[in-house]
Amino acid sequence: MELQGFLLTSIYILLIIVLVVLIILGIKLIMVIDKTDKLINDVQNKVSSFDPIFNFIDSAASSVTNSLVGIVELFIGFVNKILKKRKDEDENE
Repeated sequence: MELQGFLLTSIYILLIIVLVVLIILGIKLIMVIDKTDKLINDVQNKVSSFDPIFNFIDSAASSVTNSLVGIVELFIGFVNKILKKRKDEDENE
């Protein structure tokens, strides 16, 4: 009977120790999550500061693309006119 009481007491003490360790680990985990959240917010703020630069680059690239498309369309129209004239001349002969 005395051995059974000793084992129960030692089990309860070990459970209390495990509970305290889990509470300490939980608190440390919360602290790590807070630090990670602050880091992520800082990185997000720094990345968002580059948004105007990326918007400018995007608009510049769009302008260049639109200009090049216009030039290509003019070139294609010119080539089509030349080919159409040659085709009309060949049909007339």
